[in-house]
Amino acid sequence: MTTAKNPKIRLPDPPEREPDEKMTNSKHLSLTGNAHHLAQHLGNPESNLVSAELYVTMMPERRLPSGLRRRYPDLLIALDVDPAAYHESNGYIIGEQGKPPGFVLEVASRSTGDEDTGPKRLDYEALGVSEYWRFDETGEYHKTKLAGDRLVNGVYEPIAIEELDDGALQGYSAALNLFIRWEQGRLAWYDPATGQHIATFESERAARIAEREARIEEREARAAVEAERNAEREARLAAEARVRELEERLARQNL
Repeated sequence: MTTAKNPKIRLPDPPEREPDEKMTNSKHLSLTGNAHHLAQHLGNPESNLVSAELYVTMMPERRLPSGLRRRYPDLLIALDVDPAAYHESNGYIIGEQGKPPGFVLEVASRSTGDEDTGPKRLDYEALGVSEYWRFDETGEYHKTKLAGDRLVNGVYEPIAIEELDDGALQGYSAALNLFIRWEQGRLAWYDPATGQHIATFESERAARIAEREARIEEREARAAVEAERNAEREARLAAEARVRELEERLARQNL
């Protein structure tokens, strides 16, 4: 884990978001539990950071290409860092953490669409963020539904996005070792190792229900086997009793 220096700076809270921006962020990140699902999937909360809507900056006094000193992404993920320092500093200070975040994502809204595809891209590139992703439910504000850039020799290069047979769009995040998808207007995360969506509240609940039903079926199957064995044993005992009765009758007749 990268050990951060003792934080000496506390960043201010970001400004209140525009209503449309707040709504889209909530719809695709908060209400769906996406940030929680990612944190659970990545694990190691003592060294992996999954957070949102706090500032990321090189150092507060350094200006970015846009003229700003810092950005506050919709979703920030950094592995092998110091989450405690992040919370103490009220944001991600690259000079304290020792490296830039590996992953940043912005969700499109009417008020931020142009900013996401222009100045923010330049700023995240200047900050050294390894991957910068953009998700747009309709494609109206980013002019594309899913896009990503990967830092190569200090410059962003587009990440390949493929269209799947069902119309979903998919790109691979090397920073997270996950496929990111646009699926019918929803943001989704797939594990290349399994080809399945990472665990969600719904899938975990379904798995628990399936496990409970499987245990019930197993108990019923064992009970059925036991009942069959009992029936066979009773039939055998009854047959043996009839044989003994027949033998005793024959013995009496021979007297």
